[in-house]
Amino acid sequence: MSVLLETSAGDIVIDLLVDHAPKLCENFLKLCKIKYYNFSPVHSVQKNFSFQTGDPLGPLSQKSDGGTSIWGRLSGDPAERTFPAFFHPKLKHLERGTVSMATAPSSADPDTRLAASQFIVTLGEGTDYLDGKAAIFGKVVEGFDVLEKINDAFVDEKGYPLVDIRIKHTIILDDPYPDPAELREPSSSPPPSEEQLKTIRIADEAELHEDDDLDEEALEKRRREKDAYASALTLELMGDLPFAEVKPPENVLFVCKLNPVTNDEDLELIFGRFGKILSCEVIRDQKTGDSLQYAFIEYEDKSMCEAAYFKMQGVLIDDRRIHVDFSQSVSKLADAWRAAGYRRGKPNNPSRGGWGGVKELEKRRQYRAEADRSTGKDYGMVHDDEDGPRAAPRKSRREEEDRPRPRDEGRPRRDDGDDRQDRQRYRSRSRSPRRRDGDRDRHHGRDDGRRDKRDWDRNRNRDRDRDRHHDRDRPRGEGYRSRR
Repeated sequence: MSVLLETSAGDIVIDLLVDHAPKLCENFLKLCKIKYYNFSPVHSVQKNFSFQTGDPLGPLSQKSDGGTSIWGRLSGDPAERTFPAFFHPKLKHLERGTVSMATAPSSADPDTRLAASQFIVTLGEGTDYLDGKAAIFGKVVEGFDVLEKINDAFVDEKGYPLVDIRIKHTIILDDPYPDPAELREPSSSPPPSEEQLKTIRIADEAELHEDDDLDEEALEKRRREKDAYASALTLELMGDLPFAEVKPPENVLFVCKLNPVTNDEDLELIFGRFGKILSCEVIRDQKTGDSLQYAFIEYEDKSMCEAAYFKMQGVLIDDRRIHVDFSQSVSKLADAWRAAGYRRGKPNNPSRGGWGGVKELEKRRQYRAEADRSTGKDYGMVHDDEDGPRAAPRKSRREEEDRPRPRDEGRPRRDDGDDRQDRQRYRSRSRSPRRRDGDRDRHHGRDDGRRDKRDWDRNRNRDRDRDRHHDRDRPRGEGYRSRR
């Protein structure tokens, strides 16, 4: 009955003493089976004495509970998180590589020590100080060089390695115990959780020395790839590229080492035998107009571009042997992206497909399907001048009243000359700049107040005149008394 621990420092094989500590071995085996120990850090390293592991989060995490047994893990009951550890009287910490379960005294009975998931591996001989404090259940049979690496690791004052040493994977070589009904073995090794990733200090030593076996050429290639990606990411942040992973078009051919006298028509005539050419441009200096001796040829199809690549390499044109390659430039795509859709960092015409209306730039669909989109012209929204047409302002009530009434149906229709005269009649004669909305509203409010006051005075005078005429025409009776 053995278990293989794959650590960042190497592999360790542990033989389990199932006859002397059956419950401790069962707990350890089942935790290995559900990959509970994956990404568990090695900590509490004491040189020539021991190290400890088995807590998935480790002592650096504030959310660590110290680990749990297989029964507490399956049931979720906090009472079953620990179990009483059995100390066999014949098992002692005498040899290097002794594996024992870490224990703690019970709060209810100090003489009873409880175990969970953490275990200790000795790094030296004569470590009998651990007898009665750690319950032995196995011993290391392979991987003593790994124990030596852990023993020589640089650690802080608490024994935590400065460079992480972790359990990457556990493999059970032999399991004599039946699985509990609730146990489900994962099909693959699960990735570390977010809380586990927060406990990383420095990546494991294998990642720090991943470039040790590479030659200078491979290292230079890797550095160039990193620099290229960093440059592309910078261009994406500046808005010069749609995204850093943009790829050049596959139907564009790059031709260089041209004769300065070679022009666009010459190249289009020569390369036109491989298929339809959409564009052929010799790049020239912006100030002088002189040829820079390279060009870009865009074909209708990718196969045409490939045929020209294989046939035209090293061909003599105007006494110059040209060099042909597939284009690695994305400047044309970036220009099309900016012209077709890039406005304030968002596509301006998503209905055309692609990124900003450029189909070649479609990396992933970020919007709804076209069938679900609104088909209205302006989608019922108000746009800024830069993003789209401005919605017509709503007319006020007075403007509605002053608007010309439609002609009666029975009235004869006039010709276009009369219509132009009507439009001229209603057109404002003022050529001064139009007032702003705030000024217009302020003047309208002042005029409305004056107009309302004049209307009120006019109505009051009209009522007074009506009463005066009514009294004058009224017949004079006995009760009538003339005014003086």
